[in-house]
Amino acid sequence: MFSDPQFWVAVAFFVFILAIFNPVKKILVSNLDNQIKQITNNITEAENLKNEAKITLSEIKQRQSDVQKEIEELKVEAKNKILQIENFAEKKLLDQIQKRQNLAEAKIDQLARDANLQIHNHITSTSIEATVKILEKKLNKEEKQNLINFSIKELNLVLKN
Repeated sequence: MFSDPQFWVAVAFFVFILAIFNPVKKILVSNLDNQIKQITNNITEAENLKNEAKITLSEIKQRQSDVQKEIEELKVEAKNKILQIENFAEKKLLDQIQKRQNLAEAKIDQLARDANLQIHNHITSTSIEATVKILEKKLNKEEKQNLINFSIKELNLVLKN
């Protein structure tokens, strides 16, 4: 057995395998450990990215919710502003209508007063003319003088009081 070359080839082969096994094992284990670490790091990084994505998604949903609330608040505020403007415009329009109506009524009253005054003046002047004509026809000179004297006395009495 010790003289058989196949035996020594087999022993040399086992020694060679044993001699190479440790360094190859260390290299393989080292490579596998590195790959495991790399895979672990990739998984950790993926989990971190997933968590960041969840956080970002949550923030985006929160922002979207805030924007929706703000839009609703702006809608309500705009509606209130529109109502205020409408009420103000309506009030202003009613005030203008009332002022114009008052002005028109004042003009109508003034026109009525002017017409009444013209009618009164016309009646007065006509009645004075008629009275003068009647008096001129019916009174003689002496009666006219007596009427003038009586009027002067009456005027003096009125002025004294």
